[in-house]
Amino acid sequence: MARLPDSFIEELRARTPLAALVGRRVKLSRSGRNWKGCCPFHAEKTPSFYVYDDGYHCFGCGAHGDAISFVMDSGGGSFVEAVAQLAGEAGLEVPKPTPQAAEVERQRLDLHAILEQVCSLYQQTLFAPQGAAALAYLRGRGLTDATIRRFGLGFSGDGRGSLIQRLGADVTPARLQESGLLREAEDGSPGRELFFNRVMFPIRDRRGRVISFGGRTLGDGQPKYVNGPETALFSKRRTLYGLDAARAAVREAAGAGAAQSHATVVAVEGYMDVIALHQAGFAGAVAPLGTALTEEQLEALWQLSPAPVLCFDGDAAGGRAAARAADMALPRLTPERTLRIATLPAGEDPDTLVRRQGQAAFATILQAARPLSECLFGLLREAGPAATPEQRAAFRARLEAAAARIGDRGLAAEYRRTLLEQYFASVRAPARAKSGARPNTSFGAHANAYALGPAPPVRASPRPRPAEATADAERMRHLIAILLRHPSLLPKLEETAASLPMPPAARRLLTAAQSLADSADSLDFSTLINHLTGLRLADDTAWALGDVPLPLPACAGPAATVSEAETAWWRIYGLMQRSLLEAELAAARRDCAENFTAASVQRVEALAGALFGRTDEPIAELGSDD
Repeated sequence: MARLPDSFIEELRARTPLAALVGRRVKLSRSGRNWKGCCPFHAEKTPSFYVYDDGYHCFGCGAHGDAISFVMDSGGGSFVEAVAQLAGEAGLEVPKPTPQAAEVERQRLDLHAILEQVCSLYQQTLFAPQGAAALAYLRGRGLTDATIRRFGLGFSGDGRGSLIQRLGADVTPARLQESGLLREAEDGSPGRELFFNRVMFPIRDRRGRVISFGGRTLGDGQPKYVNGPETALFSKRRTLYGLDAARAAVREAAGAGAAQSHATVVAVEGYMDVIALHQAGFAGAVAPLGTALTEEQLEALWQLSPAPVLCFDGDAAGGRAAARAADMALPRLTPERTLRIATLPAGEDPDTLVRRQGQAAFATILQAARPLSECLFGLLREAGPAATPEQRAAFRARLEAAAARIGDRGLAAEYRRTLLEQYFASVRAPARAKSGARPNTSFGAHANAYALGPAPPVRASPRPRPAEATADAERMRHLIAILLRHPSLLPKLEETAASLPMPPAARRLLTAAQSLADSADSLDFSTLINHLTGLRLADDTAWALGDVPLPLPACAGPAATVSEAETAWWRIYGLMQRSLLEAELAAARRDCAENFTAASVQRVEALAGALFGRTDEPIAELGSDD
């Protein structure tokens, strides 16, 4: 079989979750952010076989490889058979070995060789007399010669035409143009060199091969930085500068137990930021190539770390960049992968910070990085004021819409709960300061007392038991009815109620009731019902307070005291929470049975732990030896 394209093999590896693949034959358990188990290739009782995102290694027998080699070594098949199996599971079609495909791949390899040769020439030029100004610039930016050589920095020369002459007849202008080194001329004449009088930064792929260049002018010309164009090797939106070095450093740091901040994957803005951070010991630094972070780059970050740090400037532009990144990340968040946000002091970037204040200053920035769940509220609040009831309602809608964009249902509910807690705290803080009222702290006590324990005595009229499929919907109606009948409970309970999934009618009533409660000094049942009727919510009110489909319990009626109503409210809330967890666990188990992956197993473990108190259930119990 003809050689398969590297691009296909790389995509096949990226689409194959290695822990899930190995987990079919090996009982794996978590080891940090990786997995470990007993090696399938030699008999051992103490696990020394480790599985990473993109490879495995046994410290006992030395076996190592990727997804393809694991299928070959564990099943005894050929390379062709292993590729065919994995491609079928990943939904990829194996390229046919045509002469044309073989020629395309040969040319791709030729481009790699050309770019490596050019990189070597640029480095030689930097340390030659004509590169003196460029070398002085890099040294003036605080880089050592060892760092300059490590990153392959160079100088393009101060005139156009020299590159073609130095490469000789073996490399044609057409091939240089395909490599992105020549700019195509509009009149059809030979292209001109793209880079001249610039400090050169080789751009490498995840395997360390040069795929393009970036150049910084030494003068005052614009643009200050230029990246190579899109080619058969280079896609700007798919590439992170420094990714190859970061991958190697993160793997090495994990094995050596290095300091956490030095092993942190952090996305910064530019070439010099990455290089300066690596020189300072922060070897997980990478950067997009002059554009906002893309979806493909975010996926590459998550392959290195489940919680990479995005480091932004502390100005308005940095805030906008953080908001864009958060918006892009939300649909892709899972319980196993998130983001953290770090903010630099005003007027600083990572390069200047480590040069002026040293390594410790940036370590402090990383240690102060906040989870996306904490930052999102502030990022969304910047979109508009929240001074009037209408503005607050619009802000709350933005918060709920952001949480709804998260694909994982359980995580979306947690984000919604967190955002609404911050919202209610921000809305009520001014009111408390004005009235001198003490904040309510009874939520935890009530929730723990009534979540799963026996129900306190409540006067309830006999009524038929609802079908299990509609039990939670009826419980939600009871919660809303209690709040409408006893609106003095709204300041205490509305925040918790808002964290529950509810039908549109309940959401409308709750939002309208809380809006009135926020602006009124006191509130009674009659005033609230008149307000809801004026908002054309009479039908919703009738649904909540009526005896259809089932009679309301006495705690939601006019005879119940406020204390009785609150006690019953927490009991119903506790039943709701358990029911929600049970439903989530059942759905997670079905997903795990149909799609056995590390993520699906972790989801089952987390939900089982929350419901039954088990948090250390190993993945092995859900694996298979077949």
